[in-house]
Amino acid sequence: MRILLVEDDASLSSGIRLALKPEHYTVDHLDNGNSALMALKEAEPFDAVILDLGLPGLDGLHIIKAVRRQGSQIPILVLTARDGINDRIAGLDAGADDYLVKPFEVEELKARLRALLRRSQGQLDNYLECRGIRLEPLTLSVSYQGNVITLSRREFTLLQEFMGHPGRVFTRDTLTSLIYGWDEDVESNAIEVHIHHLRRKLFPEVIRTVRGIGYVMDKAPPGGEQ
Repeated sequence: MRILLVEDDASLSSGIRLALKPEHYTVDHLDNGNSALMALKEAEPFDAVILDLGLPGLDGLHIIKAVRRQGSQIPILVLTARDGINDRIAGLDAGADDYLVKPFEVEELKARLRALLRRSQGQLDNYLECRGIRLEPLTLSVSYQGNVITLSRREFTLLQEFMGHPGRVFTRDTLTSLIYGWDEDVESNAIEVHIHHLRRKLFPEVIRTVRGIGYVMDKAPPGGEQ
């Protein structure tokens, strides 16, 4: 899952990124409202936004309203020191999905983020299941037909994206953006290598190549379930 963190407190943003990395999130960070709005308007493939309200440049409320006006339903978790009831109401009415007041416990942030992502994908459970594969984000575990499968962090993240959107065709550029942050060096064949490993560890048809476009995880193979 790719998260956009918009927070101008360098210490706090560093702590959040450090806490979310072991959870297999790809976290990109911006420290001002103008850059955040530009990134979101350019349709970067983020799964959720963690947004401070008191930002240099554009205020967080302005960003939320602008994002919702353009029709985006991206989950937005507000982080703020503004703990008044009117402030919370203003944030939620503007289009925020959840609200967390500073200071907060990191575990609560993680739990709220997981809940937002589940709701955005229409999930009722704390796991994803498709074609005999079960992926549990909370325990970072994957099994296939009851057998535990060991995946690298990148492989897990890639599989989670496919299982969260079965039937959706992803381009290679989109997948690269989803599993690698802005400040990471990426080999030109990185996605192909990860997909090769997933096919080897699970089964060859787990991810189908759509020639000239990208890759897709089908909800079920032709002729019946895997």
